[in-house]
Amino acid sequence: MTRPDKPGQLINWLVCTLCVPRVRKLWSSRRPRTRRNLLLGTACAIYLGFLVSQVGRASLQHRRAAEKGPHQRRDTTEAPFPEIPLDGTLAPPESQGNGTTLLPNVVYITLRSKRSKPANIRGTVKPKRRKKYAVASPAPGREALVGPSLQPQEGARAADAEAPAYLQGGNLAKAGGRPWRLMQGRGVRGGGSDFQLPKARESNIRIYSESAPSWLSKEDIRRMRLLADGAMAGLQPVSPKSRARLLVLEGNTAGSVPGCGPRPCGLVKQPLDMSEVFAFHLDRILGLNRTLPSVSRKSEFIQDGRPCPVILWDSSLSPTSNETHSSVKLTWGTYQQLLKQKCWQNGRVPKPEWACTDIHHHEWSKMALFDFLLQIYNRLDMNCCGFRPRKEDACVQNALRPKCDDQDSVALAHIIQRKNDPRHLVFINNKGFFDRSEDNLNFKLLKGIKEFPETAVSVLKSQHLRQKLLQSLFLDKVYWESQGGRQGIEKLIDVIEQRAKILLTYINAHGAKVLPMNE
Repeated sequence: MTRPDKPGQLINWLVCTLCVPRVRKLWSSRRPRTRRNLLLGTACAIYLGFLVSQVGRASLQHRRAAEKGPHQRRDTTEAPFPEIPLDGTLAPPESQGNGTTLLPNVVYITLRSKRSKPANIRGTVKPKRRKKYAVASPAPGREALVGPSLQPQEGARAADAEAPAYLQGGNLAKAGGRPWRLMQGRGVRGGGSDFQLPKARESNIRIYSESAPSWLSKEDIRRMRLLADGAMAGLQPVSPKSRARLLVLEGNTAGSVPGCGPRPCGLVKQPLDMSEVFAFHLDRILGLNRTLPSVSRKSEFIQDGRPCPVILWDSSLSPTSNETHSSVKLTWGTYQQLLKQKCWQNGRVPKPEWACTDIHHHEWSKMALFDFLLQIYNRLDMNCCGFRPRKEDACVQNALRPKCDDQDSVALAHIIQRKNDPRHLVFINNKGFFDRSEDNLNFKLLKGIKEFPETAVSVLKSQHLRQKLLQSLFLDKVYWESQGGRQGIEKLIDVIEQRAKILLTYINAHGAKVLPMNE
């Protein structure tokens, strides 16, 4: 008998040489058959039976492999996982009809198993980085296809350029089954054969999805693009004695864009007032719609190239006094009396002895909520009577804090209306403070307020405030980068979210009502 070479055959050979003589000796001898010998013999017999069956199976598999040709063996080698088919992922990309193709964004892999219902695993394939040239098919008019649909979080890392243009009513075009946004930009030719857009300056208002966030209207987007991308025509002072400057932009006053003269303008503020941009987006998300569009802009002709806020100049605002910059003169004492009278609420005409103004009662609730979240004190608490100010605050610089001894006589500031809409307020000078600690919040801003707007409170309760602020602030590229990207923006949102929790606790503790204020 030849000695086996493989380890498995060697083990079988050793077992056979040891067990067979032992069994033969036990059963042929005349010694008493003890229980130990009986168990040992039974075990050897079972193993011999198992060995015989294993040898038979191996010979059957060898015979089947010999019957197969070399072609079948090669196919088996090339497809080691025949039970994981790729459903449609290897299909050629869809063609747009103009020579370009679209790669699939999503891969669907189906795993076959013994279960009756297969498990679907969805994975996202990272798209290739697109060039700054947009390819479009011929279409009537000056229209171009710009930018695919991306998530706001991925858009922060995208390097796509978007031509400075104004949104055209949310029209969509279908190209290969994927949505695109129709934009009208400079240097776009219409008609003729397929063309490529010339390289244009990247817009500072970036929208990578099909449309802008729902809380921003088309007019908001149009005005933001005007302030961020409009060509400069010059700078001019607001008044002969004012240090504030107006950024005069090229363009016309078509539509509802206010202007200062024949051209639209934007009020340029200091780089330290960048919270004006945050305030604008927060106002729109809360559904208040009381602030003027504001964007960040930087130019070598403005603030030495540092980013600064530019706020749309609205000539429809009512004229203000020189002392309080308000269209309505009010003191803290008269303001508290107006809150008790609830002027114009539920369509009720106020009595003459109530001394009501044209401002609707709900406007004060919206202003108080907005000012508390941002800790804006220059409207309702100009003398810093409700918190501990810093040396840098205007009330300390102007020595106004000692006047807090007689708070009822303290005047309110920046209470602005429009000439054609005296019932509603316009929030201006919205410089907020994010570095104020929780034990130093100005609760005087909420004094006398018994009702709060339902829309704003629902947003604060919905746990979606962070997500909406990230999506909205991402549109302003200059502001996003000036605050340190997403990491810096998240820190600002942390402060607002914590103040929102405090405000909701205040509403519950004081039994304030939450009412719809959509008059």
